[in-house]
Amino acid sequence: MMDQARSAISNLFGGESLSYTRFSLARQVDGDNSHVEMKLAADEEENADNNLGSHPASVTKPRRFNSSICYAAIAVIIFFLMGFMIGYLGYCKRAEAKAGCRGPQETMSTETEDTETSEADEVPETPSHLFWGDLKNIFSQKLNTVDFSSIKRLSENPYIPREAGSQKDENLAFFIENQFREFQLSKVWRDEHYIKTQVKGSSAQNSVSIVPVNGTTVSVVERPQGYVAYSKAATVTGKLVHANFGTKADFESLNNLNSPVDGSLVIVRAGKITFAEKVANAENFNATGVLIYMDYADFPVVEAELPVFGHAHLGTGDPYTPGFPSFNHTQFPPSRSSGLPNIPVQTISRSAAEQLFDPKNMEQDCPPPWKADPSCKMQSLQGRNVKLTVNNVLKETRILNVFGVIKGFEEPDRYVVVGAQRDAWGTGAAKSSVGTALLLELARIFSDMVLKDGFKPSRSIVFASWSAGEFGAVGATEWLEGYLSTLHLKAFTYINLDKAVLGTKNFKVSASPLLYLLIEKTMQDVRHPVTGLSLYRDSNWANKAEKLSIDNAAFPFLAYSGIPAVSFCFCEDNDYPYLGTPKDTYEALLEKIPQLNRMARTAAEVAGQLVIRLTLDLELNLDYERYNDKILSFVKDMTQFRADIKEMGLNLQWLYSARGDFFRATSRLTTDFRNAEKANRFIMREMNDRIMKVEYHFLSPYVSPKDSPFRHIFWGSGPHTLSALLENLELRRKNRDAFNETLLRNQLALATWTLQGAANALTGDIWDIDNEF
Repeated sequence: MMDQARSAISNLFGGESLSYTRFSLARQVDGDNSHVEMKLAADEEENADNNLGSHPASVTKPRRFNSSICYAAIAVIIFFLMGFMIGYLGYCKRAEAKAGCRGPQETMSTETEDTETSEADEVPETPSHLFWGDLKNIFSQKLNTVDFSSIKRLSENPYIPREAGSQKDENLAFFIENQFREFQLSKVWRDEHYIKTQVKGSSAQNSVSIVPVNGTTVSVVERPQGYVAYSKAATVTGKLVHANFGTKADFESLNNLNSPVDGSLVIVRAGKITFAEKVANAENFNATGVLIYMDYADFPVVEAELPVFGHAHLGTGDPYTPGFPSFNHTQFPPSRSSGLPNIPVQTISRSAAEQLFDPKNMEQDCPPPWKADPSCKMQSLQGRNVKLTVNNVLKETRILNVFGVIKGFEEPDRYVVVGAQRDAWGTGAAKSSVGTALLLELARIFSDMVLKDGFKPSRSIVFASWSAGEFGAVGATEWLEGYLSTLHLKAFTYINLDKAVLGTKNFKVSASPLLYLLIEKTMQDVRHPVTGLSLYRDSNWANKAEKLSIDNAAFPFLAYSGIPAVSFCFCEDNDYPYLGTPKDTYEALLEKIPQLNRMARTAAEVAGQLVIRLTLDLELNLDYERYNDKILSFVKDMTQFRADIKEMGLNLQWLYSARGDFFRATSRLTTDFRNAEKANRFIMREMNDRIMKVEYHFLSPYVSPKDSPFRHIFWGSGPHTLSALLENLELRRKNRDAFNETLLRNQLALATWTLQGAANALTGDIWDIDNEF
């Protein structure tokens, strides 16, 4: 049979005889051993032909054309079937397991199981791979089913009032933890911290009084219900001077208005900058105490007696454990943050402020450019002093941070963190309920997308509920301090949900430049729920973006830990009037924003799209080239002082070189990305590592995290920052006596080497670094 098949194939391809090898396994007659005999079939046939040739009487065999055609057809069919099976199996291997790729027996088994399973238990078939458009549509459809009624539930009993560490704050923490478990997140846990907060004294009340200079009669203006945490507990008496909003420029202008602050108490309007910054500015100009009120021109609130709460710590975290975490009653030597004030500060109601402005107590109308309420007065009358008494006390408090995570499928050790403040002084509907509701809905939707819709994020998504946010992002900062050595290697973005909906008119963003491109794409994709227009309205929005405020939970992520962060809000031109007051209720929020649910849905869509874009692809979507613009802008500002620098025997050549190295490093990384094999996980991870180092290496390595926690040279605070360097040069022109040349030399050198270090980190391996100065 083999000979016949070979002959048929030979005839099919030209009739030439083909040789093949024949193996013969024969057993020896006289033993158990076997031997293999190998012969060439062609040789055998030649021998056979020779033998036939020696017998003339032999008859030549007829050619069997029909048999040859039959065998050829069989061979072609066999080759076709083999090719079909190879292609079929290759397709099934590449595709996800589907019904179409199952064998007959598996299909029959599945059909049998389906008949035994109820429709309620059937799991819909999911696509093998979801692209950006698919995920965006799925996420949007799920958001359409959310009514955000949880904002109201979180603003009612049993969760209000929920001051940090209180029982109701813990009740809400346990509720969020249980919700995370019900959502079937990959893991749910909580961190416990022991911090020091400050509360009003129970025995002695805070007070503001009018005291005649030559008399003993004291007229109490108010015993405020509100207070300012971390104020110095003290009593001071003196002249009262109005300092507008309490900015540095406001205090400088008072000297021109013949209202010196030195040795006086000051009264300032709420708004523009944080309470802590107002107090720090007042202390720098030698004020002895600070009163803060809400001016009617800025906060047109009907209730004139409305109390206000805030804090005066110029920093974040527990001010009595600066730079280190407050885990498990950790014992450290007595310490206090340099951002704590050394003067008393107190909030007062608008009614109390108007009593102080009474012509019997104060004189001289406030300047028209201030645009303050007409009742505003500049300084107290001769012989009419103001007495401020603050009796706040420290309190050790246990707080809980609650976390849940959806683990990534490719790089689970890299994660984007989405967080919201949970506590509030009072009801906190706008301050914390909206953010917490957004956090819960995002966790539920993304978990649902992973479990049911086939979403496979490359990186992990961490959901965090922080406590003690009212006292200066304490919960978030303590977590960062606890994992300072590792978080910058793992967390690549923080998305803050606090105060995301305060109005409808404007959409404002504050963020690291690394996120600008991602934010811009999101704004182009999302439409305003009221106007129907795209959120992307201004191509120059990035240059108008405000810096993150020190009281924003995203600030310590960026300025302390070097993790790119973003915070956004829908808001009006003026501040929302009820933050930090008992009036921050769901009813008041709904009255101000009738489209609250639609605005909340859009805020969730913005945050959700950011999360999807950051976790979808192997390539990390951080725009590292944006810092080229920031560095170039700084170099241009420095060039304006070239003559001053030359007078001191210095030059900017090293700064120019560092800027050039950073530009070349970003260009080289872009080229590497363009040429890289995108499907290679190891190559992409190495490149992502280089990108993640950019923000972190803008933290100055030359200052202590304990003494100067906000080390970022662009967004931090302290003499190591680029803004402080420029301010010092400006001071040389304005007041040479106050100028410190030694400080400037250090600032210039350390800023230059910080920029050079960032360039080196972005370059990669040390043999790729070009340090030719």
